[in-house]
Amino acid sequence: MSGAVTPSATAETMTAYKAAFEEGCSAFLERYPESALYAPVRYLMGLGGKRLRPALVMAACEACGGTRQAALPAAIAVELFHNFTLMHDDIMDDAPLRRGHATVHEKWNDNLAILSGDALHVMACEALLDAPASALPDLMRMYHRTALEVCEGQEQDMAFESEPQVELDAYMEMIRLKTSVLLAASLHMGARVAGAGKETLDALYEFGLHVGLAFQLQDDYLDAFGDPEKFGKQVGGDILADKKTFLLIRALEIAEGDQLSTLQAELGGRSEGKVQRVIDCYRGLGVDAELRDAMAGQVALAEGALRRFSQQTSGALGGSTTATAFLHGLAAMVTERLH
Repeated sequence: MSGAVTPSATAETMTAYKAAFEEGCSAFLERYPESALYAPVRYLMGLGGKRLRPALVMAACEACGGTRQAALPAAIAVELFHNFTLMHDDIMDDAPLRRGHATVHEKWNDNLAILSGDALHVMACEALLDAPASALPDLMRMYHRTALEVCEGQEQDMAFESEPQVELDAYMEMIRLKTSVLLAASLHMGARVAGAGKETLDALYEFGLHVGLAFQLQDDYLDAFGDPEKFGKQVGGDILADKKTFLLIRALEIAEGDQLSTLQAELGGRSEGKVQRVIDCYRGLGVDAELRDAMAGQVALAEGALRRFSQQTSGALGGSTTATAFLHGLAAMVTERLH
């Protein structure tokens, strides 16, 4: 099926989901007063974003025979939660910019950013209460389990900063928790709104996990080897920050002699030419090819899970073929963006 899905069709469906989310979220935010606590919430939500997570909720719901409207409460909830994590992450990272604009703690202050982030989390729970009553207990369980896992992943990511070396398995577990589980939960929640059974829910959750891992590995790759004009940012940000990525972890594991000395000498420094020297080490060690293979492996696992989903739901739930094609298109996007 994935061969029949075009990037333009995937983008068109994404645009439709995004528009539905923006309309629904705007109406939801009108419930809250125009006060200082909610000003940062409206500011951050107004900066936009990919809106991938709410799109996954709506796509999974439609693919399982549900409606976009029924999925909106869960879609709003997962995106509000995602933005709560961004608001607090920016404080922890002391980041000055988010989506090209001042971060909330820079525009206001740390205290208000913490409180507004807390409010976002509560608002996400309130949004979820508008979901169909029959699905609500399962949705709440999945939401809260996922929220804790995301926090676990963030804590691990911060801990890695002070560790001289990190095992690759530990890194993969960290990105599973910090990034993948929320994508997986989005799909699970959308399908649950539509009344999908356990096998279908499990297949979509697995798809989300592997797509999430593939996207994060893709980010690692593009930071070092991407085209800055095509992807809108300068390469080497992770290298300059000595961030523990797949590339650095594997390079430190296998480097010897001069290559190991070069890598170790660059850690902690920001000298001119650092990015290119580290990239040359990566290429010399072949870790760029390893990363591409790892991405391809995650995409293959995602597509396998989606095939199982398609087999389970074919003709049974009356699901939207456009929504299912959109999910196939997301998996294909990982490899397409590398070229």
